Amino acid sequence: MGMIFAGRRLTPDQVRDLEIDAPGTLEKLGEAELDLDKAWHGIHFLLTRSAWKTTPGAGEAVLGGDPVGEDTGYGPARLLTADRVAAVAAGLRDLDAAALRTRYDAAALEEAEIYPGIWDADDVFETYLGPNADQLRAFYLAAARENQAVLLTIA
Repeated sequence: MGMIFAGRRLTPDQVRDLEIDAPGTLEKLGEAELDLDKAWHGIHFLLTRSAWKTTPGAGEAVLGGDPVGEDTGYGPARLLTADRVAAVAAGLRDLDAAALRTRYDAAALEEAEIYPGIWDADDVFETYLGPNADQLRAFYLAAARENQAVLLTIA
């Protein structure tokens, strides 16, 4: 199956529940609002030019946040507070797929060993990476409008 990225928008009540009982709350959250499949690592690289490091603002969109609860497969879930979500959204505001396309370099992604290693395939940006990046952007913009926190998992 591989490493699949999921994001959930959280209300202040859900964040409080998570702080009180992370395992129980994680089980109750249900389906994620965002599923980037395996595009997450490529998007992260386009945002940060790094395989694993984060940067403030948009560079926290995929691998940012503070660890919460148990390992979900590839580390624990990560929580970005509403303030951090607002900073991510501000950083993503002008970074739609067209803007990220200018940063796309298949050879650089392959050289950096960015998962899942499909970056030299024809139209991979247009049909996979770009549409997923736009979903990530819309997800954060909506969460920021609602003053919500975000919970990220890779499982």
